Order: sequence, then structure tokens, then C-alpha cells
Amino acid sequence: MSEDLAFASAEELLAGYKNKSVSPVEATKAALDQIAKYDGALNAFVFVDEEGALASARKSEERWMKGEPQGLVDGIPTTIKDIMLMKGHPTLKGSRLISKEGPWEDDAPAVERLRENGAVFIGKTTTPEFGWKGVTDSPLSGATRNPWNRDMTPGGSSGGASAACAAGMGVLHTGSDGGGSIRIPAAFAGIFGLKPSFGRVPVWPASAFGTVSHVGPMTRSVADGALMFQAMLGYDSRDWYSLPTTDLDYRTCVSGSLSGKKIAYSRNFGYARVEAGVAQKVEEAVALIRDLGADVVEVDPGFENPIEIFQKLWFSGAWYAMKDADDAALDLLDPGLRKVVEQGSQISVAEMMDASVARTELGVRMRKFHEEYDLLVTPSLAVTAFPVSQLTPDTDLTEGNWVDWTPFSYPFNLTQQPACSVPCGLAPNGLPVGLQFVGPMHRDDLVLEAAAAFEAVSPGTGLRPDMSKLL
Repeated sequence: MSEDLAFASAEELLAGYKNKSVSPVEATKAALDQIAKYDGALNAFVFVDEEGALASARKSEERWMKGEPQGLVDGIPTTIKDIMLMKGHPTLKGSRLISKEGPWEDDAPAVERLRENGAVFIGKTTTPEFGWKGVTDSPLSGATRNPWNRDMTPGGSSGGASAACAAGMGVLHTGSDGGGSIRIPAAFAGIFGLKPSFGRVPVWPASAFGTVSHVGPMTRSVADGALMFQAMLGYDSRDWYSLPTTDLDYRTCVSGSLSGKKIAYSRNFGYARVEAGVAQKVEEAVALIRDLGADVVEVDPGFENPIEIFQKLWFSGAWYAMKDADDAALDLLDPGLRKVVEQGSQISVAEMMDASVARTELGVRMRKFHEEYDLLVTPSLAVTAFPVSQLTPDTDLTEGNWVDWTPFSYPFNLTQQPACSVPCGLAPNGLPVGLQFVGPMHRDDLVLEAAAAFEAVSPGTGLRPDMSKLL
């Protein structure tokens, strides 16, 4: 019964709180039970605040008993990625360079919004050091594992969040995405993840990786993702790029339709190589989208691989974050991150300006592309999850760089468009495959509508990992 409750949706829990068939304390205990039972095998958490979570849940229960819930997610067990500030607890970012000593007096904007809306924070989830890569292991916390197969990675950099979500260790999970770090782990773990339009969810302190970094929800359903997104978004003066608060309630978008939508489908952008099992599941998903009444046109967006643009921005950001570190500090870094920092130090101002101009051209191309197409659909990733602690899969599809197996994610960090990953089933190896929807800038509503409509018919909906294999 506890495990069934742990996998309940936020919608189901809120209805249960309202009719008093279930309480926030019971839901929080169910999440904590899952953590106690399975996190030894998964390593999804940096720390678990059992005492604080239960105290928060009891206060929520009192509010619900009075019929006075505090906000949109009152009493819902929630995790915070250990990249984001959380009042009262250290934010170590997977690094041995950050001291636990406080005071830790601030919440990041998304954390603050969730707290104001009554979320029950159960702990902080693992991340690679400073969120630098698409898998989740770090010198500080070790390797995080995938609930579908603990020998495999759950992706990254929000891999702790994806593992926790797929394993029923909480309902709502915060993620950040600078090159795919929400969509990569969402695809690998068979959950939903949304990278909103840049600025829709405010970020503070600013990411060292600059204007490619977004914050968004990771959940087991699109409806829960929309609910969490609604609770997190809105203007915040601490974020210079934050967008004005909108009157649109994104929870209403999950009842939309794909009928009549003109959707571009790209198998590989014309240059990427995709694992056969992934390609097959995506083909089947696109057939279902056609059956839903969408006008699907197979077409590539028409840009060359923007990997050099991305790496110039990403590597220079890593260097900037570490520019004041001495050799002793650099020796404590993840060796892969140290290599990136060294590469970033060699990037010239002229190269950065060239990358900035090329990025602008890419953004303009995609804005024009969406004048013809409502949405773009692609695989979320080129591969399924691969062995834990590896930076790249054992395949000839990539050339040794983690960005090689994520060709569908980082272009839309450069363009800042909303994009999500939705489960579309299991590959022949039994691991999840994700389908990506990309929308025009600021049309997060279209992305949520498409994701919800597809989720309703997807063979990936409702699938859970076999938790007994983790024991």
C-alpha cells in the first residue's frame, strides 16, 4: 500500500487530501519509505530531511483538515536538485570545493515558489560536479544509478531527480537544463521533463553557463509537470532575464489536442546517428501522433550541427566558474570537468563573439521555422541508458564526447525554446525511450498540449521499473 501511494500522482494526492482519504503525512511517509528501501541501491539523494519533511507534512495536514490549503502543491513530496539553493541546508553542487558551513539563508526562486505553495521538501538530489555533464556521478557523492537497471546511468545532470522520480521517491522534482540536463535523464528514466522557455522560471544565482541554462519540472506525468511548472514560474527581480508573470494557467494546457497541428518530424537533423531501438520507438510514436489528427511533415530544421557553438559557450562558462581556483582546488575537480576548464581557458574573445553571432543566426532560423510548423518532434536522445560512470556509451554512434549522444537537446538550449521529453515506450533492451517536442519561443502551452495528447496514447505511459530488482 505504501509503494502504491508513493507512485500516486500529485493530482491524485491533492484530491485525496481534499476528501480526507489520504493525508500529506501518509504521502510523505510513503516517499520516505521508498528512499529508505531503495536509495541504497540508487544513490539519488545527497541528503534526506526526514524530520523536516514530516514536520512540514503535519503542518500541511492541519491546513487541509481546515479546508485551507496553502497553495497549488500543498503537501506534495518534492525534491530539490543540489544545484539550487535551499534555505537551511548546504548546496554543494556535487563538488568538494564548496564548504558545508553556512549560513544557508536563501532559497532559489523556484524553491521559494514551491515552498510558498506548500510543497513538502524531502531532500536534495545528486548532480555531477556543477552540473557539467549528461550523466550523474561526482567526486563528492559517487555514482547515481538507474531504477530500470542499476548497472546503467539515469542520465544527468539532473540524474538524482530522474532516479528518484522513477523510483517513487517523491512526486515533484526540480531539474536544471543547460544542454539537456532535464530531458536527458527524463528520457533515460522513463519520466516527463520540461525545459521551459528561457526566463519563464526565474534563476538565481545566475548559472556560470549563462543564458543556456533553464530550470523546470520532472514528474511521472505531464499533468503533474504542468502543475509544478505553474507553481514555479513568474517574474523575479533577482533574475534579470525573468519573463513577466503570465495570466495563462498552464494546468489547463493538458486537455489540449494535436488535431490540426502542423508538426515537423526530424529523425536525425540530417547529421545525427541514432540507435536502431530508439529510432524504431520514435517512428511508432510519430505514427500515433498522425493518428491523433496532426499534420506531420518529415523535414529537418535545416541547420548544421551547432556543437562548436555550444562547446564554446559551455567550456568558457566552466572556465569562468573556476577562474579563481588554484591548482590544489583544481586537483579536487572531476578530471573530466578539469579538462573542460582547461579547454575553456583557451577560447579567445573572437571565438566567443563568433559563437554568439552563430547562435543568433540559429535562433532566427528556428523562429522562422516555427512560422510554418507549430511544433518539432524528434527523439529525445540518440541512445538508451548506458553503463553507470561512463561519459559516453559503448557504441560507434559517438566520438567520445558526451554531447555526441545528445544531439537533439543542446540546440534548443542555444535557441532557448521550450522543449520536453515524454516516454514513448521501451527499446528492445528493456530501457526507456523518450520523444522530444520542441515549441516556438514562449509557447510552453503548445509543448504541454502536445505532450499530454501524446501521453494519452503512448505505450510508455504508466510504465514502472521492477523495483524488486534493486533489492
